[in-house]
Amino acid sequence: MNHPCSLQAARLCACLAALLTVAPVRLAAQDAASTAVARDGWADDPPVLSALVEHARNESELRVALDRYDLDLAALQRRYPVDYSPARRARLDQFYGGWQARLDELDFDALSQEGRIDYILLRNQIRFDREMLRLEEERWVEIAPLVPFADRLRQLQEGQFDRVRADPRQTAETMNDVATEVEGLTRVTADAAPNREAPAPAHHYTPAVAARAAAYVRELQSSVDDFNKFYSGYDPLYTWWVREPYERLHDALESYATVIEENLVGIKPGELPPIVGDPVLANGLRAYLAVEMIPYTADELIAIGWAEFERTEREFRAVSQAMGFGDDWQAALEYVKTLAPPPGEKPWVIFEIAEYSENFVESMDAITMPPLAREVWRLAMQTPEAQLRKPFFSGGETTRVSYPTSGMSHEDKLMSMRGNTPSFNFATVHHELIPGHHLQGFMTSRFNSHRPGTPFWGEGWALYWELLLWENDFPRSDEDRIGMLFWRLHRAARIVFSLNFQLGNWTPQQAIDFLVERVGHERANAEAEVRRTAIASPLYQIAYLIGGLQFYGLHRELVDSGRMTAREYHDAVLLGGRMPVEMVRARIAGLQLTRDYEAQWRFYEELPTR
Repeated sequence: MNHPCSLQAARLCACLAALLTVAPVRLAAQDAASTAVARDGWADDPPVLSALVEHARNESELRVALDRYDLDLAALQRRYPVDYSPARRARLDQFYGGWQARLDELDFDALSQEGRIDYILLRNQIRFDREMLRLEEERWVEIAPLVPFADRLRQLQEGQFDRVRADPRQTAETMNDVATEVEGLTRVTADAAPNREAPAPAHHYTPAVAARAAAYVRELQSSVDDFNKFYSGYDPLYTWWVREPYERLHDALESYATVIEENLVGIKPGELPPIVGDPVLANGLRAYLAVEMIPYTADELIAIGWAEFERTEREFRAVSQAMGFGDDWQAALEYVKTLAPPPGEKPWVIFEIAEYSENFVESMDAITMPPLAREVWRLAMQTPEAQLRKPFFSGGETTRVSYPTSGMSHEDKLMSMRGNTPSFNFATVHHELIPGHHLQGFMTSRFNSHRPGTPFWGEGWALYWELLLWENDFPRSDEDRIGMLFWRLHRAARIVFSLNFQLGNWTPQQAIDFLVERVGHERANAEAEVRRTAIASPLYQIAYLIGGLQFYGLHRELVDSGRMTAREYHDAVLLGGRMPVEMVRARIAGLQLTRDYEAQWRFYEELPTR
């Protein structure tokens, strides 16, 4: 594979002068309109309205349909809020089936390219949602023995939402009986050692399953609380009968959830909770990869992750040698960790990097940067609590920076400073602001906002710019190069450890050790990274580099070939909305789409073997 970082800046400059000559298929109408919008002043303040009118005339015929699907689904999920409920599953299955039938009735060939893209996106989303419903049934089977009382409690709120008046005495009896049962389960579970079989019900629970059960007990508690608020104090007979059983049940559920967490999950009062997560395993990953239109298996993606990891290590060694550290790139990394600014100075470092980044990107003439987008972003500091999950940066219009606060322990202060030096921030400022997440949000809130979104588009785009800027000699020094390579190695490592975690191959501790020993993370930052992975969507962590490689493959196909200029390519991506990168490719290149189109773009040219 020709790695993205091997492309020379001269090639990009030559592409900037190329004319738009996409062949063999002409761009869809929206693509031509998008290019016109970019030329004719959509970025002005105020914008050229005629350009926006022309853009709107060429929007997808299914825009309202995608919005309607999301809104109707959200309404049903509010109407049937309790997870694992048979009533909820039945109603959602009916919803998905009905939408699929309506989609099948549609004349696909009569749609524009924009409409065909949205047809495929909606079809894939319905398939995914139905598969998640099936996965929910499997997960319910795993926790059901721990919550044998669930049906009796969920039926209380479901009856209320069905507009059936509760019988006060019967409700009191139900709550009293369930409270007695839950108190018994609590006593038995309190005698069970963590990760061991509980005497009753006799079953082996992994920490992940136990944590899921505890969360469901709290969800049922919230459902009962909501049900009780509907009647308590308003209905005198209900209040007379139910007040004491309800209070007893509320306390019993709280105690039971806590005992499950302490004895089966391993959560101890006053201590940072263990990293548990809930891996989706191979079948779940297949469903997630299908909706993201990634035509690789999890094992193939892990091989790509290792290949990129080892390639980045080689580049690390080259920079390390230039700095006088020989092949010991980790020694060069340790040196860069010592360059943290003193407390109170961090925001001004970020402002300086942001100005440098924006000016550098502007000098490339490779993307339209609306002046308003550059004006409105703001900086805030990450709270100590948020730094447990986000030890570095989080971006958008308000970008938050992690750095030590006065209330942290001495050790935590030092680790935070070592992990957030200016050279480490150098690759993350443009990732989070412009042309990364802030510019993405600015654009997608204004153009094609109906499209469903995917981290492969969101994180992949920001990562892609790290690759593109690297090859255009963006770093100011070898220390900045070390910082950029650290983040690239980090993203390659995410592919390896997060997929192995989701497959059940690696424990959280193995992932932490990998980040410390092979990537160079401070241990607290590695723990925060794995903690974030454990609660994130299963493919979120791989989306950075995999999505970046997708966008780079498309750059190679359209810009390096001379079919588009870099500015036309980048503007078209942002104007088209958030969607799987394979659909970005179909949209910009005007590929022929069919009703049964499936993911097929093998964007990584040479799949490695391990």
